Amino acid sequence: MTATAAANPATSDAAAAEAAWRAMRDAGDVQFAPVPPDPAPVTPDWLAAIGRWLEWLLSPVGKLLGSGWSWIEQALLLGAIIGVAWIAWSLLWPLWLARRNRVDAASPDWAPAREDALALLEDADALALQGRYDEAAHLLLQRSIGQIARARPDWLTPSSTAREIGVNQALPAEARSAFGQIAGLVERARYALRALDATDWTKAREAYARFALQRIEAA
Repeated sequence: MTATAAANPATSDAAAAEAAWRAMRDAGDVQFAPVPPDPAPVTPDWLAAIGRWLEWLLSPVGKLLGSGWSWIEQALLLGAIIGVAWIAWSLLWPLWLARRNRVDAASPDWAPAREDALALLEDADALALQGRYDEAAHLLLQRSIGQIARARPDWLTPSSTAREIGVNQALPAEARSAFGQIAGLVERARYALRALDATDWTKAREAYARFALQRIEAA
């Protein structure tokens, strides 16, 4: 009797809780049902048309990438190798050239062929006799650079300037001195707009002669 009486309050509490729960569910001011999802967005016809066009346009590329990926992978690898080789060449070539110039400087005995030097002086003297000293000095500079380029192309690059040639340690000291003097006169005439005179021409001619032919009497 005592146990039954003790269980009755628990039963009544459970019934009361269930009744309260049902009352809350039935009240309607609290939502228990799942929230319906938002409707799926409708794709505009024009956007769908663009998508179909892009699919048609790019599908061959996709098929090509899928079927020829091994070739593409090899091409990418080859490109990477070429890129690394180019970077290495860009870094090492100047070092090799500087070393070559130091080695060549140990035997500074190069000079243009006598016939070429005489022919150049003859052409330049012809301009000087006409009073065209600027042109005569420029001819000396231009053609003497050509003489070096033909004889020792490893001493020059396509972008070498007269001033750079004048300090190139691979050249004999006489050649550097000659180029420095001739280049200075030519630059003065061209950029400072100071025309050369007979004295200037004589200096340029003697500088070239000392380098090319040692001692040549002025014409």
